[in-house]
Amino acid sequence: MFASIARAIFGTSNDRSLKAYQRRVPQINALEPAMQALSDEALRAKTDEFKQRLAGGATLDDLLPEAFAVVREASRRSQGLRHFDVQLIGGMVLHDGKIAEMKTGEGKTLVATLPVYLNALTGKGVHVVTVNDYLARRDAEWMGQIYGFLGLTTGVIVHGLTEWERREAYAADITYGTNNEFGFDYLRDNMKYRLEDMVQRDFAYAIVDEVDSILIDEARTPLIISGPAEDSSDLYRTVNVVVAELVKDPDTYEKDEKFRTVTLTEDGTRRVEDMLQEAGIIAEGNLYDIFNVSVVHHVQQSLRANTLFARDVDYIVRDDKVVIIDEFTGRMMEGRRYSEGLHQALEAKEFVTVQPENQTLASITFQNYFRLYPKLSGMTGTAMTEADEFAEIYKLEVVEIPTNVPVIRKDEDDEVYRSAGEKYEAIAKLIADARERGQPVLVGTTSIEKSETLSGILKKKKVPHAVLNARFHEQEAVIVSQAGAPGAITIATNMAGRGTDIKLGGNIDMRLKLELADIEDAEARAAREAEIRAEVDRNHDLVQAAGGLYVIGTERHESRRIDNQLRGRSGRQGDPGGSRFFLSLEDDLMRIFGSDRMGGMLTRLGLKDGEAIVHPWINKALEKAQKKVEARNFDTRKNVLKYDDVMNDQRREVYAQRREFMKATEVSAIVADMRAEVIEGMVSRRIPVKAFAEQWESAELAEDVRRVLNLDLPIVEWAREEGIDESGIRERVERATDMFMAAKAANFGPELMRFVEKSLLLQILDQVWKEHLLALDHLRQGIVLRAYGQRDPLNEYKSEAFALFNAMLDELKERVTMMLARAEIGPDAPPAADFQPHGPAAEQMIESHPDPAMATSGAEPAYEMAGGAEPVRLAPAPLRSDAVDPNNPATWRNSPRNAPCPCGSGKKFKHCHGRNM
Repeated sequence: MFASIARAIFGTSNDRSLKAYQRRVPQINALEPAMQALSDEALRAKTDEFKQRLAGGATLDDLLPEAFAVVREASRRSQGLRHFDVQLIGGMVLHDGKIAEMKTGEGKTLVATLPVYLNALTGKGVHVVTVNDYLARRDAEWMGQIYGFLGLTTGVIVHGLTEWERREAYAADITYGTNNEFGFDYLRDNMKYRLEDMVQRDFAYAIVDEVDSILIDEARTPLIISGPAEDSSDLYRTVNVVVAELVKDPDTYEKDEKFRTVTLTEDGTRRVEDMLQEAGIIAEGNLYDIFNVSVVHHVQQSLRANTLFARDVDYIVRDDKVVIIDEFTGRMMEGRRYSEGLHQALEAKEFVTVQPENQTLASITFQNYFRLYPKLSGMTGTAMTEADEFAEIYKLEVVEIPTNVPVIRKDEDDEVYRSAGEKYEAIAKLIADARERGQPVLVGTTSIEKSETLSGILKKKKVPHAVLNARFHEQEAVIVSQAGAPGAITIATNMAGRGTDIKLGGNIDMRLKLELADIEDAEARAAREAEIRAEVDRNHDLVQAAGGLYVIGTERHESRRIDNQLRGRSGRQGDPGGSRFFLSLEDDLMRIFGSDRMGGMLTRLGLKDGEAIVHPWINKALEKAQKKVEARNFDTRKNVLKYDDVMNDQRREVYAQRREFMKATEVSAIVADMRAEVIEGMVSRRIPVKAFAEQWESAELAEDVRRVLNLDLPIVEWAREEGIDESGIRERVERATDMFMAAKAANFGPELMRFVEKSLLLQILDQVWKEHLLALDHLRQGIVLRAYGQRDPLNEYKSEAFALFNAMLDELKERVTMMLARAEIGPDAPPAADFQPHGPAAEQMIESHPDPAMATSGAEPAYEMAGGAEPVRLAPAPLRSDAVDPNNPATWRNSPRNAPCPCGSGKKFKHCHGRNM
């Protein structure tokens, strides 16, 4: 009660926001005569004047009234469109980084030109995000005339552009594009190896059109770029032939069954190099040549497959597949595959089909992508119903902008029928009646199948109609533009009908574009144009007299917002119109109330076949049900985002570090620090602090140094010296390594060494990040089951993801150190300037944004894999239902393999208490 009294006295928060914006409108209007008096050149010169004032210390808010007045006049001269006062308010809302809710037909596309122009004056670039390629092209071409008139450039990002075209489009002052293309360009940029190859600039300001669709409906699933985990299956088979021959001689490799590791001896390395050269896999040179990074990985995995894994023990071969056997249960694990190419190596070993395998290379949700923009705003016809979600997830306030002319559309109460058949018959009857009166009808359905059902009924009754196919956006725009013609019947799904007004009598601009395209004679064109204009004017009067556009909803949607979008197609700019929803007890939403009980009640009330019940109470009950469903869906999206936020923090860190590596002219200090940390870790694992000399693992440390640092040091002898301790051993290893790497750098030369270090660092960072993403995928799929053990899955995920991230960083340091220690450049190698590292070829990568409608609560979306259109799910990782307690050895087996052992030894778990697990 007190809230309603306060609203009556002080107004709502929306009213108060509008009053603040309305105070600035007279200031803009007062400038209009002065702008109209300017010549085209003088008006265009205002852009340079504004830029100079910004450089002199003025703010965008200082320039807003004059800049908005300039855009309004430029629009009037170039488009014949003058911004209404409410459109000026909408522009101010967008400039302030808020969401402007403006009804359909209020000119949101034109509204955006005001803040776009103002913010483009900074020179940092403005992105305008649309829902499909057609609208991106149309708006860029249409509104680009205003920007061009004022001396600004416009670009458009759509599917199929080259890298050069994308770079040019992003370099423009204003860039239009789709949400998918912006997101994928961000991911692709962070897979490149040179700053000059990146297409996007730093983020500044974005306006999202249909913001509810993009930031809510499509935000339930991430953008994913997947690609081949490693090279083609042919390479696995060829390397396997070489390794299978090699392992016949036990002197070519050293195997540690306790630690499940295997490494080549010097003799083995030499023989592998010879055989790989004969097979044409590597050119002349060392196996650890910088150009052979991928080959080393294949050799190592093949060596593991041939020496550490036994058929019918670790796996079986069945139906042309390698099936893993669970070491604990002895059961076959259908669908599980070893990662990092090991499974392909086993398939090559057993001469079965080597399955191509894709894995996630990069992914991001729309929530986290759009939160990268320092300033974000949006516009739509329906946002107030989702205001809480916009505020909580994106920190965006929604402001409802009043219409230019009051809405006079009549929204009638819903009609409820007992069966879907009765409902469709009633809809068909109403459509036929409206057609006889010459009243156009737009019918909204919730699925393509239901569109086809209704279309079939209308065909039987011989009622002409059009069915929209949302897959062809340009065709859709043509159909929607003429949906207001007398007697036009249009059936559309929820996806259809966006971005194009339904004007009573038909859209004259679209008709002129289509019907005058083939007429070349100027007089004939003028005559035909006059006929079209007269015909549209007559049709407009006919439709107005018939009651305007009538909107029919075939059932209520889960979200009130979608229903309001459909209703909003009618009653634009003060036009007459009407709307009504038809429901049945068989509809999805109605079943929430228990259709059996309601059906029995309606029968007792004497409801006969074909009759409907109409009452405002039903509308209120349905609205309550929709609010419950909306709240549930919001919780689902919020939960998904919480998990993605964990990965997002890591993604930001990796991408920022990657960019720093690319910017740096040399990374010698970075790799030196990595090398020092690797040495410290190796020594501390084998020689724990304060351990007795007889407890030292000196021989194992010498083997680690040989494997990682490529040095044969007398560590066993050092350990026998009197008075030496762990720090003394470490210092000697560091000194020997520094001398070894200094000699290598002198041999390479400073320029080549800098290139080798930088390229290896970037390539290996990408490798370990890719493997980390796969590990997180596996972890995410199984983590929800931790709830059965009274554990919070989110906290468990955060904890394990953090441990995995630290393990990834350790792996990065070790791989970089090992590869640099073994790197060699052959005498015939091309100069550094001619060689650039590269990731998977564009044709090998798959970009996917799984259909949000297919995403289920709490489940990971299916990932599309190379080699077929069938989506498959990644197999879950083994589950650990309990957390790790350092004081309880019984829980230690739950430690991640690469995490520090909970016993406190300083070793990784897999090298300590996890050795036999």
